[in-house]
Amino acid sequence: QRPRTRLVPLPEYVAEFVETTPFAQGALMDALLSSVRERSQIAVQRNDFKLDMLLAHQFMNFKVVDEHGRQLGMGRHLPTLKAELGGQARSAFQALAMLKLGVTSTSPANANLGSGLPFNRRKEDLTPKSPGDLTPKSPAADAAPAPPKTYTAWSFGELPELMEIHKAGQVLVGFPALLDKLSHVEIEVFDEPDLAAAKHRAGLRRLVALAIKEPLKYLEKNIPDLTKMAGAFMVLGSADELRAQIVDVALDRAFLVAPLPADEQSFRTRIDEGRARLNLIAQEVARLAGVVLTEFAAANRKLRDSKPAKEVADDISAQLSHLMPKRFLATTPWAPLQHLPRYLKAIVLRLDKGRADPGRDAQRLAELRPLESRYWRRLADLKGNADNRMDEYRWLLEELRVSFFAQELRTPQPVSVKRLDKAWGQVAG
Repeated sequence: QRPRTRLVPLPEYVAEFVETTPFAQGALMDALLSSVRERSQIAVQRNDFKLDMLLAHQFMNFKVVDEHGRQLGMGRHLPTLKAELGGQARSAFQALAMLKLGVTSTSPANANLGSGLPFNRRKEDLTPKSPGDLTPKSPAADAAPAPPKTYTAWSFGELPELMEIHKAGQVLVGFPALLDKLSHVEIEVFDEPDLAAAKHRAGLRRLVALAIKEPLKYLEKNIPDLTKMAGAFMVLGSADELRAQIVDVALDRAFLVAPLPADEQSFRTRIDEGRARLNLIAQEVARLAGVVLTEFAAANRKLRDSKPAKEVADDISAQLSHLMPKRFLATTPWAPLQHLPRYLKAIVLRLDKGRADPGRDAQRLAELRPLESRYWRRLADLKGNADNRMDEYRWLLEELRVSFFAQELRTPQPVSVKRLDKAWGQVAG
């Protein structure tokens, strides 16, 4: 209510926002947050926007058509459409981009990632100027594509955010990315921005590691309490695997905060800035990893010693496997990672309470199951495609578990079955 009073009359504010906000530059919610903060001078947060109050028809409806205008799919949930039609799209994009780049056959050198393509550095190379530019100069060149270039330093000039390919009056967009090849990086182009972004971050991390070899060696040998943590991590993996995750997260947080460097100078600046804070950040990451692993060990021990009913034991075992996969530190986003200790504490409290009132636990579990089942079914349907709304819903489920089984640990926002049903309406819309 407070920020709303500073935006009245609302219709005029909305009209002004639509008129002055650049089209297709970032996410709508980010633009709206920035606008409201500037106008109201209040530190409005993302969760102040009650998206669960919106109806399904208030979200974008997408249609997928082919080059002849035939409709291939339609729906309000873009990740589902991507999961259904993404394979066809990637194949078509790959064939077209290879033609535009003057390549008509594949080889292990340029097809190692399926939808990845060799990269031409100059932007003028990315959009051919005439039909003659599209034709290979000789059959020999067609039969033996040049292997991809390899880099151990930023020596490839500015890396554009995207490349354009023209087809049947349409402009198709490709996304260049650095690829981590352990001893070096390569550059390829992808049709999916999320896939390109994930590959690019790993490639950038490798380039950073190659640029700070000596400090990295020192860090790897001086992670605090690694031996102690490795004992709790033993059920998941080795000490070396835990060390690698701590180092990767520390590199991300020290060197790869947004906006990511796009040229040699900004990369060098980022290296200089990150060196000074790397060890402190690594200590912070290691400390959090230690707390998580301590609570993980306590939850496993309590589950083993409590011997709860089978359906409770199965549910908690599944929850632990989802919260704590082998690469939990690297794959859990930083914000929810900081809540993992609370989620694990909630398991211990649940087991303590379950002995005194097993009927209440069974009732709560019955309420929880359909909410989780639909999430895991939809996640399987997405076939690995990213979906921010699904990610948000996934952590709402964990908060609901805290609310159900360990209310004294509190949740950062109100959560209930009704709220999750409304959130699911957005996900499934």
